[in-house]
Amino acid sequence: MAAATPRAQGKNPGQTPGKPGIARIISASLIGTTIEWYDFFLYGSAAALVFNTLFFPDSDPLVGTLLSFLTYAVGFAARPLGGVVFGHFGDKIGRKKLLVLSLMMMGGATFAMGLLPTHATLGVGAPILLTLLRLVQGFALGGEWGGAVLIVSEHGDDKNRGFWASWPQAGAPGGNLLATGVLALLAAVQSDEAFLAWGWRIPFLLSGVLVIIGLWIRVSVSESPLFLEAQARAEAEAAESGAAGKEDAPVVEVFRHNWRGVLTAIGTRLGENVSYYILTAFVLVYVTVHLELPKSTALNAVLIGSAVHFVTIPLWGALSDRIGRRPVTLIGSVGMAVWAFAFFALVDSESFAVITLAVTVGLLFHGAMYGPQAAFISEMFDTKVRYSGASMGSQLASIIGGALAPIIAVELLKDFESATPVALYVCVTVVITTLTVLVAKETRGRSLAQERHSAAGDSSTATTASATIST
Repeated sequence: MAAATPRAQGKNPGQTPGKPGIARIISASLIGTTIEWYDFFLYGSAAALVFNTLFFPDSDPLVGTLLSFLTYAVGFAARPLGGVVFGHFGDKIGRKKLLVLSLMMMGGATFAMGLLPTHATLGVGAPILLTLLRLVQGFALGGEWGGAVLIVSEHGDDKNRGFWASWPQAGAPGGNLLATGVLALLAAVQSDEAFLAWGWRIPFLLSGVLVIIGLWIRVSVSESPLFLEAQARAEAEAAESGAAGKEDAPVVEVFRHNWRGVLTAIGTRLGENVSYYILTAFVLVYVTVHLELPKSTALNAVLIGSAVHFVTIPLWGALSDRIGRRPVTLIGSVGMAVWAFAFFALVDSESFAVITLAVTVGLLFHGAMYGPQAAFISEMFDTKVRYSGASMGSQLASIIGGALAPIIAVELLKDFESATPVALYVCVTVVITTLTVLVAKETRGRSLAQERHSAAGDSSTATTASATIST
């Protein structure tokens, strides 16, 4: 049996770190994920509002929007590949290095979008370049999510993991809030002509400044102590057994031993992912194209809803530490199944206050699914494959969920000229999430130091440093 390895950095896994330490880790993850989601969501908002005109001008409004959302979906298609690549190296060389790289790639691609010539200048080359940059965005974001939630989860303690890990989750509405806020401000102070001519570039170019700030904060954090310990233990065991270099790639280990965890993560994320992009991206199309209301109506409604969403996600995460990941997720999925129909009925009122209410309540139900998710998925995998497993489960769901959601919704609206089929579509996906969570095992309180599978797949060699699941 391999000799016991020293605890990384003198800390016990699952030990509650000092407040300054965990605060710094959370701040770095939250700011980094906010910036990356700002970049990613900025494209989605621009796809709904201006890219259909600037890059796909020879189409009617809904078809142009559909083509614009197809390039939007390309970013999602690249996310699983990013999850595999970043997950592999994140499980091999550490979480921190990959988080820095993902932020640089995302920010560089977004900044370059702000410099792109439009179709009027470059012709077909413009949407091609836009699509290539969108691929880079998706690849980078595929690696960001897993690393950001894991570096917080693996620094924090078992008892409060739902709360700590929910803060990087808040980066999604934070980024959407920032992207929508900048666009709403520009829409308020510029004419439509000025916004289409050059104003839309400002939010993309602003990404360059944000990335510099994010990098400065992110490089200051320490590597995950659980990763360092797992790495040291693996090196000691390999040296003793002479098996160095014979381990399978983390992604192979995931599908060999944790394929149920991957499927559970996909099912858990599906309804959450679809509902989010209907509430924040498709609603922009529905309000501006179908209802023919001003852009500011939809943008400000999403802006207010995202602010409430940002604040409440950590509260849902904290609640999952008290009553479990499954019950909180079920509150969100069941609530969203019902709210999907009320949502469009309220939006059809064409009242700004009522539209804002519809978006905000929808995002509250979404937050109940999203807040506990980081801890829930992290707790499904062992340390040596956690980055790969969490990233793969999450990003595969993004292809069949978020990537297709706006496209399917626009096509349904175009074919039926009614939002009812869109509501049915959302309802079906959250029902799938509900069924997945009902059959999943509760993970609240599980020690991330527990290794449930050895390299040989023999669970009897798992470490005994585990905590029982809280009841």
